[in-house]
Amino acid sequence: MENWEHFLRRAETLIDRVEALLPLVASEPNWEQTIAFCWRRRNGRGFLQAVRSIAPIQLDDLHQIHQQKQKIEQNTHQFITGRPANNVLLTGARGTGKSSLIKACLNQFANQGLRLIEVDKSDLVDLAEIVEIIAARPEKFIIFCDDLSFEEGESGYKALKVALDGSISAQSDNVLIYATSNRRHLLPERQSDNNSYRHDEDGDLHPGETVEEKISLSERFGLWVSFYPFKQDDYLDIVSHWLSRLGCSQEQIEAAKGDALRWALQRGSRSGRVANQFARAYVGELS
Repeated sequence: MENWEHFLRRAETLIDRVEALLPLVASEPNWEQTIAFCWRRRNGRGFLQAVRSIAPIQLDDLHQIHQQKQKIEQNTHQFITGRPANNVLLTGARGTGKSSLIKACLNQFANQGLRLIEVDKSDLVDLAEIVEIIAARPEKFIIFCDDLSFEEGESGYKALKVALDGSISAQSDNVLIYATSNRRHLLPERQSDNNSYRHDEDGDLHPGETVEEKISLSERFGLWVSFYPFKQDDYLDIVSHWLSRLGCSQEQIEAAKGDALRWALQRGSRSGRVANQFARAYVGELS
């Protein structure tokens, strides 16, 4: 009997090991369950995982980025209505609303068929597989890559270049790529890059191969949208908005401005993110 139990335990261990080596049979996503998905990998296979709770941020919540908001909203509207639209690269100062703007656009256009798939940088090699899964769907999909940057030689860099504009096959009509980054060209820029520039006979300056390579990826995004640090009054306007949304009176908002400035000074940033964090802390202490 003891030998039999030992045999069963070893058999179960062996089965577990074999199952771990087998490819995951991913079930079809429940497309009606949510408006956003994350691309995940398990046992060497990728699959779309539904996002249960979506950030409720709206376009009206985003202050002091009117021009950026207008560009992204217009491009997304063109996309969901079947008109030509561009892949988008949002770059600039941290905490100024780049990723929040994309989430707000999802909430704005979800009832018109817009869906979002968030993909980590490490999983960009799976872009072709993701596009194949959703190509025949009636919805419009934004593939969202947040806080994107690369070091030389990373595999996702080439995969993203091909997905944007480098494959012999046409890009799917129901897919766009929206990416945010603190780097305009997505790759580190070094002083030594300047040494690769050359002059022609007419005196014109031309970038060398290293610089051309670094520029080539960002150029494949048809729309560039830049974000800039907020001035003090801009920051206080955003603080006022979030305090109002959290139930503060006008008197409370005015009284909080000094604390809001000190909060920003401690953080070393007057960003929209810092403004939201201050409002949550301030209202939490009032409660």
